[in-house]
Amino acid sequence: MSGSIIPDKLPVASINSFRKSVLAWYDQNRRTLPWRALPGQKPNPYHVWLSEVMLQQTVVATVVPYFQSFVRLWPTVHHLAQAPQDDVLKAWAGLGYYARARNLHKASHMISTELGGVFPQAEQALKSIPGIGDYTAAAILSIAFDQPAVVVDGNVERVVSRYFAITEPLPKGKILIRKAAALLAQGRIDRPADYAQALMDLGAAICVPKNPRCSACPVSRTCQARKQGHAASFPVRATKKAKPFKSGAIYLIKSRDNCRILLEKRPEEGLFGGMSGFLTSEWGDQGHFEHPERILSLGMPQKMRGALIKHSFTHFDLELQGYELIALRKPSGTSFWVNKNDILESGLPSLFQKFARFIVDNKRYGALL
Repeated sequence: MSGSIIPDKLPVASINSFRKSVLAWYDQNRRTLPWRALPGQKPNPYHVWLSEVMLQQTVVATVVPYFQSFVRLWPTVHHLAQAPQDDVLKAWAGLGYYARARNLHKASHMISTELGGVFPQAEQALKSIPGIGDYTAAAILSIAFDQPAVVVDGNVERVVSRYFAITEPLPKGKILIRKAAALLAQGRIDRPADYAQALMDLGAAICVPKNPRCSACPVSRTCQARKQGHAASFPVRATKKAKPFKSGAIYLIKSRDNCRILLEKRPEEGLFGGMSGFLTSEWGDQGHFEHPERILSLGMPQKMRGALIKHSFTHFDLELQGYELIALRKPSGTSFWVNKNDILESGLPSLFQKFARFIVDNKRYGALL
């Protein structure tokens, strides 16, 4: 029972043993998380949904303070629906993948106005909500409503790939991993919410990416990867291609009285959609870029010493060279002025926050603020 062939069925006794061992471990070792119901408590579907959206492509430690801030600002889905999108985007700043925030806000409107604030308890109905796909729907069904579902996040993926020793490299291997996970979860009504979270916690605490703690694992005796002696090599991953490199310019544009800094609201679609940020050039390949006309029409950019801002996106790496100028005329379009003392509290995404921090920390440019 290993390799790239997953059986269509497992013996019921094997499934029962696996689940019993994992749940027993969970009862003693479960994580306490701000969105997770304590034993005996009923889960809050709003908290489950909000946390699952935030946790997409983002680790728990990063999400915790954002989640706490959101529920403090908007304690129910109705409150979130009534909030201006700009406020939601500002609160999301630094969490990345900003389409999630826009979809979160759209979804809150739908849940609040069309569904009366009640989250659906059926997979297809959940998937009709913006930003909810297969995984998030399964997580909500399982964790919020204690329904049987196949919930496979990064932690679960690691546990299952090792337990079955699945050799098909990712990303193709995800199909086999999900099939294997389904063998252990589909149709099971014995504590489905706890089981889903147990596998997540097992992957986070024991079946970790490097140096897995196999001796502390409740299912190590039947784990195929451990039997083979190289659990850490799973999940198998295809060789990564080198990321493309892009570069451009980022601009510190000051008012004539040196009291304000120019920002812009970015287009709704694309990177940092709907977010505020410094003006930039187009991002070109091979280290090539040109100052755009909209910048040159304001003044002549001067290169800022040491202001090379580096940022890594999922699909490419970016370097932006900082330039400064004083605006000789009132800018047009979606640009706007902010007080220079408020630049670090302007809800900037992490790329632009790096530039703001450079400006404030650097003696030469920080003196301008």
